[in-house]
Amino acid sequence: MNSNDLQGDLRNPLKRARGLGSAKEGTGHFIVQRVTAIALVFLSLYVVYLLLSLVGADYAGVRATVASPLNALLLIAFLIASFWHAKLGLQVVFEDYVHTGWLQVTVQLAIIFICVLAALASVFAVIRIAFGG
Repeated sequence: MNSNDLQGDLRNPLKRARGLGSAKEGTGHFIVQRVTAIALVFLSLYVVYLLLSLVGADYAGVRATVASPLNALLLIAFLIASFWHAKLGLQVVFEDYVHTGWLQVTVQLAIIFICVLAALASVFAVIRIAFGG
């Protein structure tokens, strides 16, 4: 190895050995996770305020409050942001700690399936209340 090889190649030795580089997805994932976290700060405050305002209300009053277009919209935004943020967080945890290929794929698919199913069920419930179904 000459001195030019040592000075010009700043790659990690493992990268040189495997020929692998960045997956080029980490930054986007990081940004989306932070955006959902910031959205959840504000939406969570709103949901807590909404729930506290409903303490002692009867069933009809709660339904009427949730059926309000603004409340329904913000509740749906909260639910979507929550499940999306949870999916992103769980994805990172399992990528870091599950190293068996088939198990990692299976777990990732299960996470996506469960989060999408739960989000759809939750959003459907709010929509059903909002439209009086």
